[in-house]
Amino acid sequence: MMAEKSLREHLKELLLGGSAHIRFEEVLMDWPTKLRGQKPARLPYSPWQILEHMRIAQWDILEFSRDARHVSPDFPDGYWPQQHEPPDATAWENSVNVFQDELRQMQQLVEDPSVDLFARIPHGEGQTILREALLVADHNAYHLGQLVVLRRLLENWKGA
Repeated sequence: MMAEKSLREHLKELLLGGSAHIRFEEVLMDWPTKLRGQKPARLPYSPWQILEHMRIAQWDILEFSRDARHVSPDFPDGYWPQQHEPPDATAWENSVNVFQDELRQMQQLVEDPSVDLFARIPHGEGQTILREALLVADHNAYHLGQLVVLRRLLENWKGA
């Protein structure tokens, strides 16, 4: 029981970021509006596209983890917005807020002692909640690193 509680705490920490990975809030904090749709030369995506991709992928994993009726977007096109720019003035903040809310929901799923982290998800193909939580953490860390690089290329990074 102690080992399982410890595992749940470690998963929650991993999902939050920090430790060896930068936190979502640190990367997205104060991102200038004029740079949200900028695509540096020879890079395929803008900050907006990466943020939205992270939100969509995290939402898909969360919903797959808890809803047998969930239908995933078409891969890969359904996971990436076509436009480089946010569609309107509120889209960026909405995406950030929804991402953070759904990340909290994934953390709550992991923390719930009634959820068997190791049981196969009945409607899946061998996936478990443990695997899906690790997938969210890994995917988010990967793209947060990309966003740090984008901020540096756009000359808007104050971090180390």
